[in-house]
Amino acid sequence: MHMNHLDDKVTVSPQITVEDVATIAAEGFTALMCNRPDGEDPTQTPWAEIEAAGKEAGLATYYLPVQSRPEAEGAAEAFAQAVDENDRLFAYCRSGTRCQLIYQAAKARA
Repeated sequence: MHMNHLDDKVTVSPQITVEDVATIAAEGFTALMCNRPDGEDPTQTPWAEIEAAGKEAGLATYYLPVQSRPEAEGAAEAFAQAVDENDRLFAYCRSGTRCQLIYQAAKARA
């Protein structure tokens, strides 16, 4: 699993699996966010499965799917709130790019 550390609190990555959740929790993350709509690719792990694993691992979970740059900018407030509510947030999407766009929009509002 490739992790891109954006700052001390936020790390993003491409699509994860249920098996990755234990590693994420072991790395000290306190929250898990999905920025990818379910069904975007038939091979992706559904959010419900990852969310269940995240909750079992003690992580706060957030589902904030976006499909476009305007949606990413609109999600900035909710993303920033999740960052504020947690010590360390791990967010994922197909490639990690949408997560970075939302992160940048959230930082621009701060």
